[in-house]
Amino acid sequence: MEYLGFPVVFALLFGTILSLLLTMRRKKNSSATSLTMHAQSALLNENDSEGKEETDVIVVGAGVAGSALAYTLGKDGRRIHLLERDLTEPDRIVGELLQPGGYLKLVELGLEDCVKGIDAQRVLGYGLFKEGKHTKVSYPLEGHNADVAGRSFHNGRFIQRLREKASSLPTVRLEQGTVLSLIETNGIVKGVRYRSTSGEEREALAPLTIVCDGCFSNLRRSLCNPKVDVPSCFVGLVLENCELPYPNHGHVILADPSPILFYPISSTEVRCLVDVPGQKVPSVASGEMAKYLRTVVAPQLPEQLQTPFLAAIESGNIRTMPNKIMPASPLPRPGALLLGDAFNMRHPLTGGGMTVALSDIVVLERLFKPLCNLHDASALCEYVESFYTLRKPVASTINTLAGALYKVFCASPDQAMKEMQQACFDYLSLGGVFSSGPVALLSGLNPRPLSLVVHFFAVAVYGVGRLLYPFPSPKQFWLGARLLLGASNIIFPIIKAEGVRQMFFPNTVPAYYRAPPAHSIQERSNG
Repeated sequence: MEYLGFPVVFALLFGTILSLLLTMRRKKNSSATSLTMHAQSALLNENDSEGKEETDVIVVGAGVAGSALAYTLGKDGRRIHLLERDLTEPDRIVGELLQPGGYLKLVELGLEDCVKGIDAQRVLGYGLFKEGKHTKVSYPLEGHNADVAGRSFHNGRFIQRLREKASSLPTVRLEQGTVLSLIETNGIVKGVRYRSTSGEEREALAPLTIVCDGCFSNLRRSLCNPKVDVPSCFVGLVLENCELPYPNHGHVILADPSPILFYPISSTEVRCLVDVPGQKVPSVASGEMAKYLRTVVAPQLPEQLQTPFLAAIESGNIRTMPNKIMPASPLPRPGALLLGDAFNMRHPLTGGGMTVALSDIVVLERLFKPLCNLHDASALCEYVESFYTLRKPVASTINTLAGALYKVFCASPDQAMKEMQQACFDYLSLGGVFSSGPVALLSGLNPRPLSLVVHFFAVAVYGVGRLLYPFPSPKQFWLGARLLLGASNIIFPIIKAEGVRQMFFPNTVPAYYRAPPAHSIQERSNG
């Protein structure tokens, strides 16, 4: 037993050493294999990152259009880099009235909760005032849900809610930075250069850049042919604890020289916008503006509004804003797109700007829906050209109406134009289809250009009928002819600027039928 003990001990010792050596060899091989696999994985990831950007779409500007677009594309799974020069709450005197048609687009985009919690006021129509007479026209909301109406609010509060909604998505990166220029390679826009809050100049790259940097855009010149007209300026005041003649309605006073607007922006505040024709307005700093408002504007207001209006003047918070008109005139560029006020503006008299922007976003979302790959810049540019045609019914109707109404509502020394203004007031006062039809157009609920032309010339014909009734004279015939000529001179140049073919016959434009790039649809279906 003692003799056998040594070999057994030796065998056990040898087996233990051999087992340890084999285990160490396996661990070494395993470690080497693991290291090799890790290196290969890192190399693959590095190669992948070299082949694609971390962002699908760069959106320049986080206003109404930019924030709503970022949320819309972000919830569809796109990786969005949203850049905004200043992320503090904006303080503007326009962009405070969202028409019912715009509210419906907000609902369609899933953003209707952005008008909640900001003391927004429901708007149900308009009160129209002219030389002591007044009439009320309501939005034709029959057949819609009870929550559908216009909304008026502080513009800054609404924008902050939109920004919060967009940045709540994991696919949206919101950053404060000043965009300096577009980055281009061989005529294709690859992204933007911007200055961060630290002052460092950076580059952001993506297959698509959408510019939504507002009416003062410094990037639009390379993406469109801007023909900006400034027919007037708005002078803004806030009236505290003011009782409007028609609660929950906008108010338009047909004054001399141009219209005055009132509408609620909170439960205790009413916005007043005084239109002053021309690009030069009386100086606010010298007190000339306050004098103008007291002596020229105040006496033309309904008595109920004069006292709070004068009190607002005395408070000294008088602000001005140029009213810009710019027809959409795009220069299609691979890798880039314009949207919002950077792309298209109309006179803000009718409050249609946000409705047009939200409608455009709905059109874009439908166009982008089937696309998986945005990297084929030329094919994407050709496909997205259809956007410029598909947006026309809504945009052109609202743009044309805004321009035409502003010209009709401005005072004129021409007797024919005075008759046209009176005819418009009386036509709307008739009620029924005579008021619901034009208001449906103004509110974005009926975006049909042909309906607009029919109603506009119905007003002109109604005005001629007023002149010729009951006993026509040669002088009245001549005045009626001038009225019709004046109406034509108002609306036809606006229609020409919008594009007759795109506005009335969009389905004859080749881009109307343009299909998305086939490889993008295939990739989407395979994915």
